[in-house]
Amino acid sequence: MPITPLVAMVRKDLQLFFSDRRAVIMSFAVPIAIASFFGAIFSGSSNRNTDNAKIPVVIVDQDNSVISNGIMAGAKGDKTFALTTATAEVARDQVRRGKTTVGVIIPKGFGDAAGKAFFSGADKPQLELLYDPSHAMELAMVRGILTEHVMQAVSREMFTGSSGKKVVDDTLKDLDKTGMPPAQQKTLRDMLTSVRAFYDQQGGAAAAGRVPGVTMPYAVREEAVTARANVAYNGYAHSFAGMGIQFLLFATASLGIEVLLERQRGLWRRLRSAPVSKVTLLAGKTLSMTIVSLMTLLVSFGFAMVVFRVRIDGSVIGFFSVALACSLMAATFGLLIAALGQTPQAARGVSTLAVLLMVMLGGAWVPTFVFPAWLQQITVVVPARWAVDGLDAMTWRGVGLSGAVGPTVALLGFAALFGFIAVTRFRWEEA
Repeated sequence: MPITPLVAMVRKDLQLFFSDRRAVIMSFAVPIAIASFFGAIFSGSSNRNTDNAKIPVVIVDQDNSVISNGIMAGAKGDKTFALTTATAEVARDQVRRGKTTVGVIIPKGFGDAAGKAFFSGADKPQLELLYDPSHAMELAMVRGILTEHVMQAVSREMFTGSSGKKVVDDTLKDLDKTGMPPAQQKTLRDMLTSVRAFYDQQGGAAAAGRVPGVTMPYAVREEAVTARANVAYNGYAHSFAGMGIQFLLFATASLGIEVLLERQRGLWRRLRSAPVSKVTLLAGKTLSMTIVSLMTLLVSFGFAMVVFRVRIDGSVIGFFSVALACSLMAATFGLLIAALGQTPQAARGVSTLAVLLMVMLGGAWVPTFVFPAWLQQITVVVPARWAVDGLDAMTWRGVGLSGAVGPTVALLGFAALFGFIAVTRFRWEEA
């Protein structure tokens, strides 16, 4: 392949690119701005200077019993909740308007019914949960945390409070009316008798507030497993990878459309008469697109490293190999747009849709772990998925050089496929 015409084509394309101020801004400034925005959102609690976001919860206490007050006190002290109180009508309206994520209604008689169900298995009272359907994940968290507070409040009152003693006495008195088999009645009677004796022994402890009720029988030690110990996850690393790849693909798609415009003007028909093969001409376009793509990606990550302290905690060689393979894949994607596009107008719409689908399914907007399981398996055929995973592995995950091999090979495979189709389908003139 002749080197001189290849270098001349690359130099010409780069000069044209940098002479277009809009192209330069779109390629460098826009991905940095949007990646910074997404990084600020997804960094969340990983930022040491940012408090954990609390779930807005409103509780309606229609019971006003010792147990319901205990539930309220426990929920109010929970660091996960931003707790308020209201009437049922106000709570329902707040959830409907999206001002509150979950509303909890404690119905009248809940405390007494919960106490009876605690010992005798009587009908269980119901807590009513009003929730915003767009926050189903928060609903599961509220349900689990609320279970702990309810169990603690009910058990504390049943084992130490006056309500609990009354429930035990009433259950013992009505035990013969339950219809239980005699053997089960005897077992339950023995247990309740022991519980009543327990009240007498715990009188002093209850007065001193040392009987908390049933609590979780374990504690949790959390450790974020990332590249560096005791260093919080930096959400900017993922956002700059995703947004960098998105605008890298948009930039190469625009360059591919420029090729269609050049063909429309008859430039490629004139180039065909030159003593240069089609492969050389297309290779020149691919090389110039690759250089532009690589610069776009490196400038974005350079900004992230300086401003947001993103670090390559894996392999530097692996990072550059993934970045280079990703840039080559994007360049051949732009060439594919030029080869398959009928007109610049039609290719612009199709390429925009294709890029958006790739980055959406590839985890550039949100991490792929939030996808359904079947979708996570399908997205391995999307090149952006390999690019995002590879850059994540080389930055905050710190996987090492081995983590770059799979993404690099996959991206080179996509580049070879796109390039082969582009070379075989490219037309010198419009149909």
